[in-house]
This record gives sequence, C-alpha cells and structure tokens, in this order.
Amino acid sequence: MSPKITDKLVTVLLWLSAFLIIGILLSFLVYLLYKGLPVLTWDFITGRPSDIEAGGGVGPQLFNTFYILVLSFGVAFPVAVGAGIYLSEYAGNSRLTDIVRLSTESLATVPSIVLALFGMIVFINILGFGISIIAGAMTLTLLNLPLLVRVTEESLRAVPQAYREASLALGATKWQTIWRVVLPNALPGIITGITLTAGRAVGETAILIFTAGTTVSRHLPDFDLFASGETLAVHMWYVMAIGLVPDRMEIANGIGALLIIVVLMFNLLFTVPGEMLRRKLTGSR
Repeated sequence: MSPKITDKLVTVLLWLSAFLIIGILLSFLVYLLYKGLPVLTWDFITGRPSDIEAGGGVGPQLFNTFYILVLSFGVAFPVAVGAGIYLSEYAGNSRLTDIVRLSTESLATVPSIVLALFGMIVFINILGFGISIIAGAMTLTLLNLPLLVRVTEESLRAVPQAYREASLALGATKWQTIWRVVLPNALPGIITGITLTAGRAVGETAILIFTAGTTVSRHLPDFDLFASGETLAVHMWYVMAIGLVPDRMEIANGIGALLIIVVLMFNLLFTVPGEMLRRKLTGSR
C-alpha cells in the first residue's frame, strides 16, 4: 500500500472517529434536553422541593449549587493561580518542584469519595463545621485545586519565552512581565481549566452528600455558611435513590436538562469576558 493511500485511509478513519464521538455526545445531549426541557417551568426552577407530593421545584438546590461553587472557587482560584505562577516562573526545575508537581497530579486523581471522607473527618468532625455549605465548599476546593494548579502552570509554560525576553528587554520587571505579558496570553488556557473544573464541580455528588447534606434551608436565599446545602446533582441522586415523590422521573429529567444549561452558561460566562479581558490587556483585536 502506497504512503498516499495509507495517509488518506488514516485521515478518513480519524474523521470517522471524530464524527462518531460528536454524534454520541449530541445524541446524549438531545435526549436529555428532549426529556427535561418540558419540565423546566418557572415554578420548577424557583419553587421549593417536596418530599411526598408531586410538583416540587429545585429553587434552593439551584441556589446552593452556585453558592457552593462560588465559595469553592473563591478559595481555590487565587491559590491555584499563585501556585501556578510560582511553579512556572520562579521555582525552576528542582527535586522539590518535581515532588510538588507529582503530589498535585496525584491529588487530581484521588477518587471523590476519598476526598468526601477526608472532608467529613476534617471539616465536620475536627473543625466542627457540621454538615453545612462551608464544609461542602472547602472539600470541593480540595477537588478543584490540583487541576487548577496544573492547568495554570501548563498555560503559563505554553507562552513563548520570547515574549518574556522582549518585555524584560524593554525594561519591565519580572512581575510586570508576568502580569502584563504572560498572564494575558495564558488566559485562554486558564479559562478552559476553570470551565472544565466548574463543570466537574457542578456535577459532583459524593463529596457534597457527605459534607453538605441532602436537605435545604427553609429560607431562600440562605447565605448562612453553616446551613445544610443540597445541590442539584445531589437532589437528583436523592430523588432517584430514596425519594418518595410520584414524579421523580420528571424531576430527574428536569434537573439533568438544567445542569446541562448551567454548564453551557459557565462556558459563555467565562469564555466571552475572558477573551475580552485578554484583548484589553494585550491590546489585540
């Protein structure tokens, strides 16, 4: 077989594989949206859940999902960006940094149930937070932090070294170079990491079942950090596992469609402003 035929055959196989993966993903999304969109009424999105009667909503769970996510990223993002900048720009290559990178990668692969047990022991039993929003958010931070650190470091390393040298040659300090040149050019990769991490956190159940609980506050919105904080994903698990409501299938379908919409919103909310900020900082069009 000639090299040209081999090349064309491999190209066709790769395209078929790509279309197959996209087709599976689209069929999955279309099916979930087809089942769930009719359930997404205003009363369902903003209403309160019911344990016995049909027609309950997911308003508190939707609020808790965003609240816990914001709290988690409020802690994880500054730490992750700082750690990524240090590992990429200051630490250099040494045995210590290799150990730090290995530890970060190892933490990123830890099963969520292990982090759930760790969070329950540390934040609930030792620190006395109880089953609460703050305990769930802090444990979720442990899930998000390793991935954010690695994504930030790799995004910074992907910026060409010539950019740094040009900035330093013009008289900028190292920090000015990082802040004005390196970070803006690494922003797309960092935003991609934030989006992936946020999507993973939104769908997390094991950690939040053990730390944030399966009940919600009677007040909406409730910003009490020590209130119980059931999220959308946890409520879906609860309804399908031990729920007594007669319309639990409709509730689960509605939550599935709502989670998809939330993840798509995260992509838009992070990607569009991030690209605008990158253009403003770099002066590009």
